[in-house]
Order: sequence, then structure tokens, then C-alpha cells
Amino acid sequence: MKWTDTLTIAESLYDKYPDIDPTTIRFTDLMTWVLALDGFDDAPEHCGEKILEAIQLAWIEEAQ
Repeated sequence: MKWTDTLTIAESLYDKYPDIDPTTIRFTDLMTWVLALDGFDDAPEHCGEKILEAIQLAWIEEAQ
């Protein structure tokens, strides 16, 4: 997975953290959690606020 795979990342986060409300996540935590996902292989410096927002929104949709 790369940072641009926002939907796949969101699905993986939902599976790994089913009891977390994605609307309460800080971007610093979100970035750490994404970097720790199995199969994630991208550099932290390739991530920005817009990517984290997209991942968070996709996770929110996945959780609903």
C-alpha cells in the first residue's frame, strides 16, 4: 500500500481498530497507525495533511 491507496488504508484501519471512532483521531496518531499497517510501504515524507484527511474520511465512511 502507498499513501494514495486511501480506501485500502481506511479498510485496513477499520479492521485493525474496530472500536476506534475515526472522527476523534489526531493526524499524528493516524500517520503512525498507517505506517505500522501490514503491507504499507511508503515513506512518511510522502504524506501530507490532505492525504490524512482523505484517509480519515474514507475510514469514517467505512465505519458507518
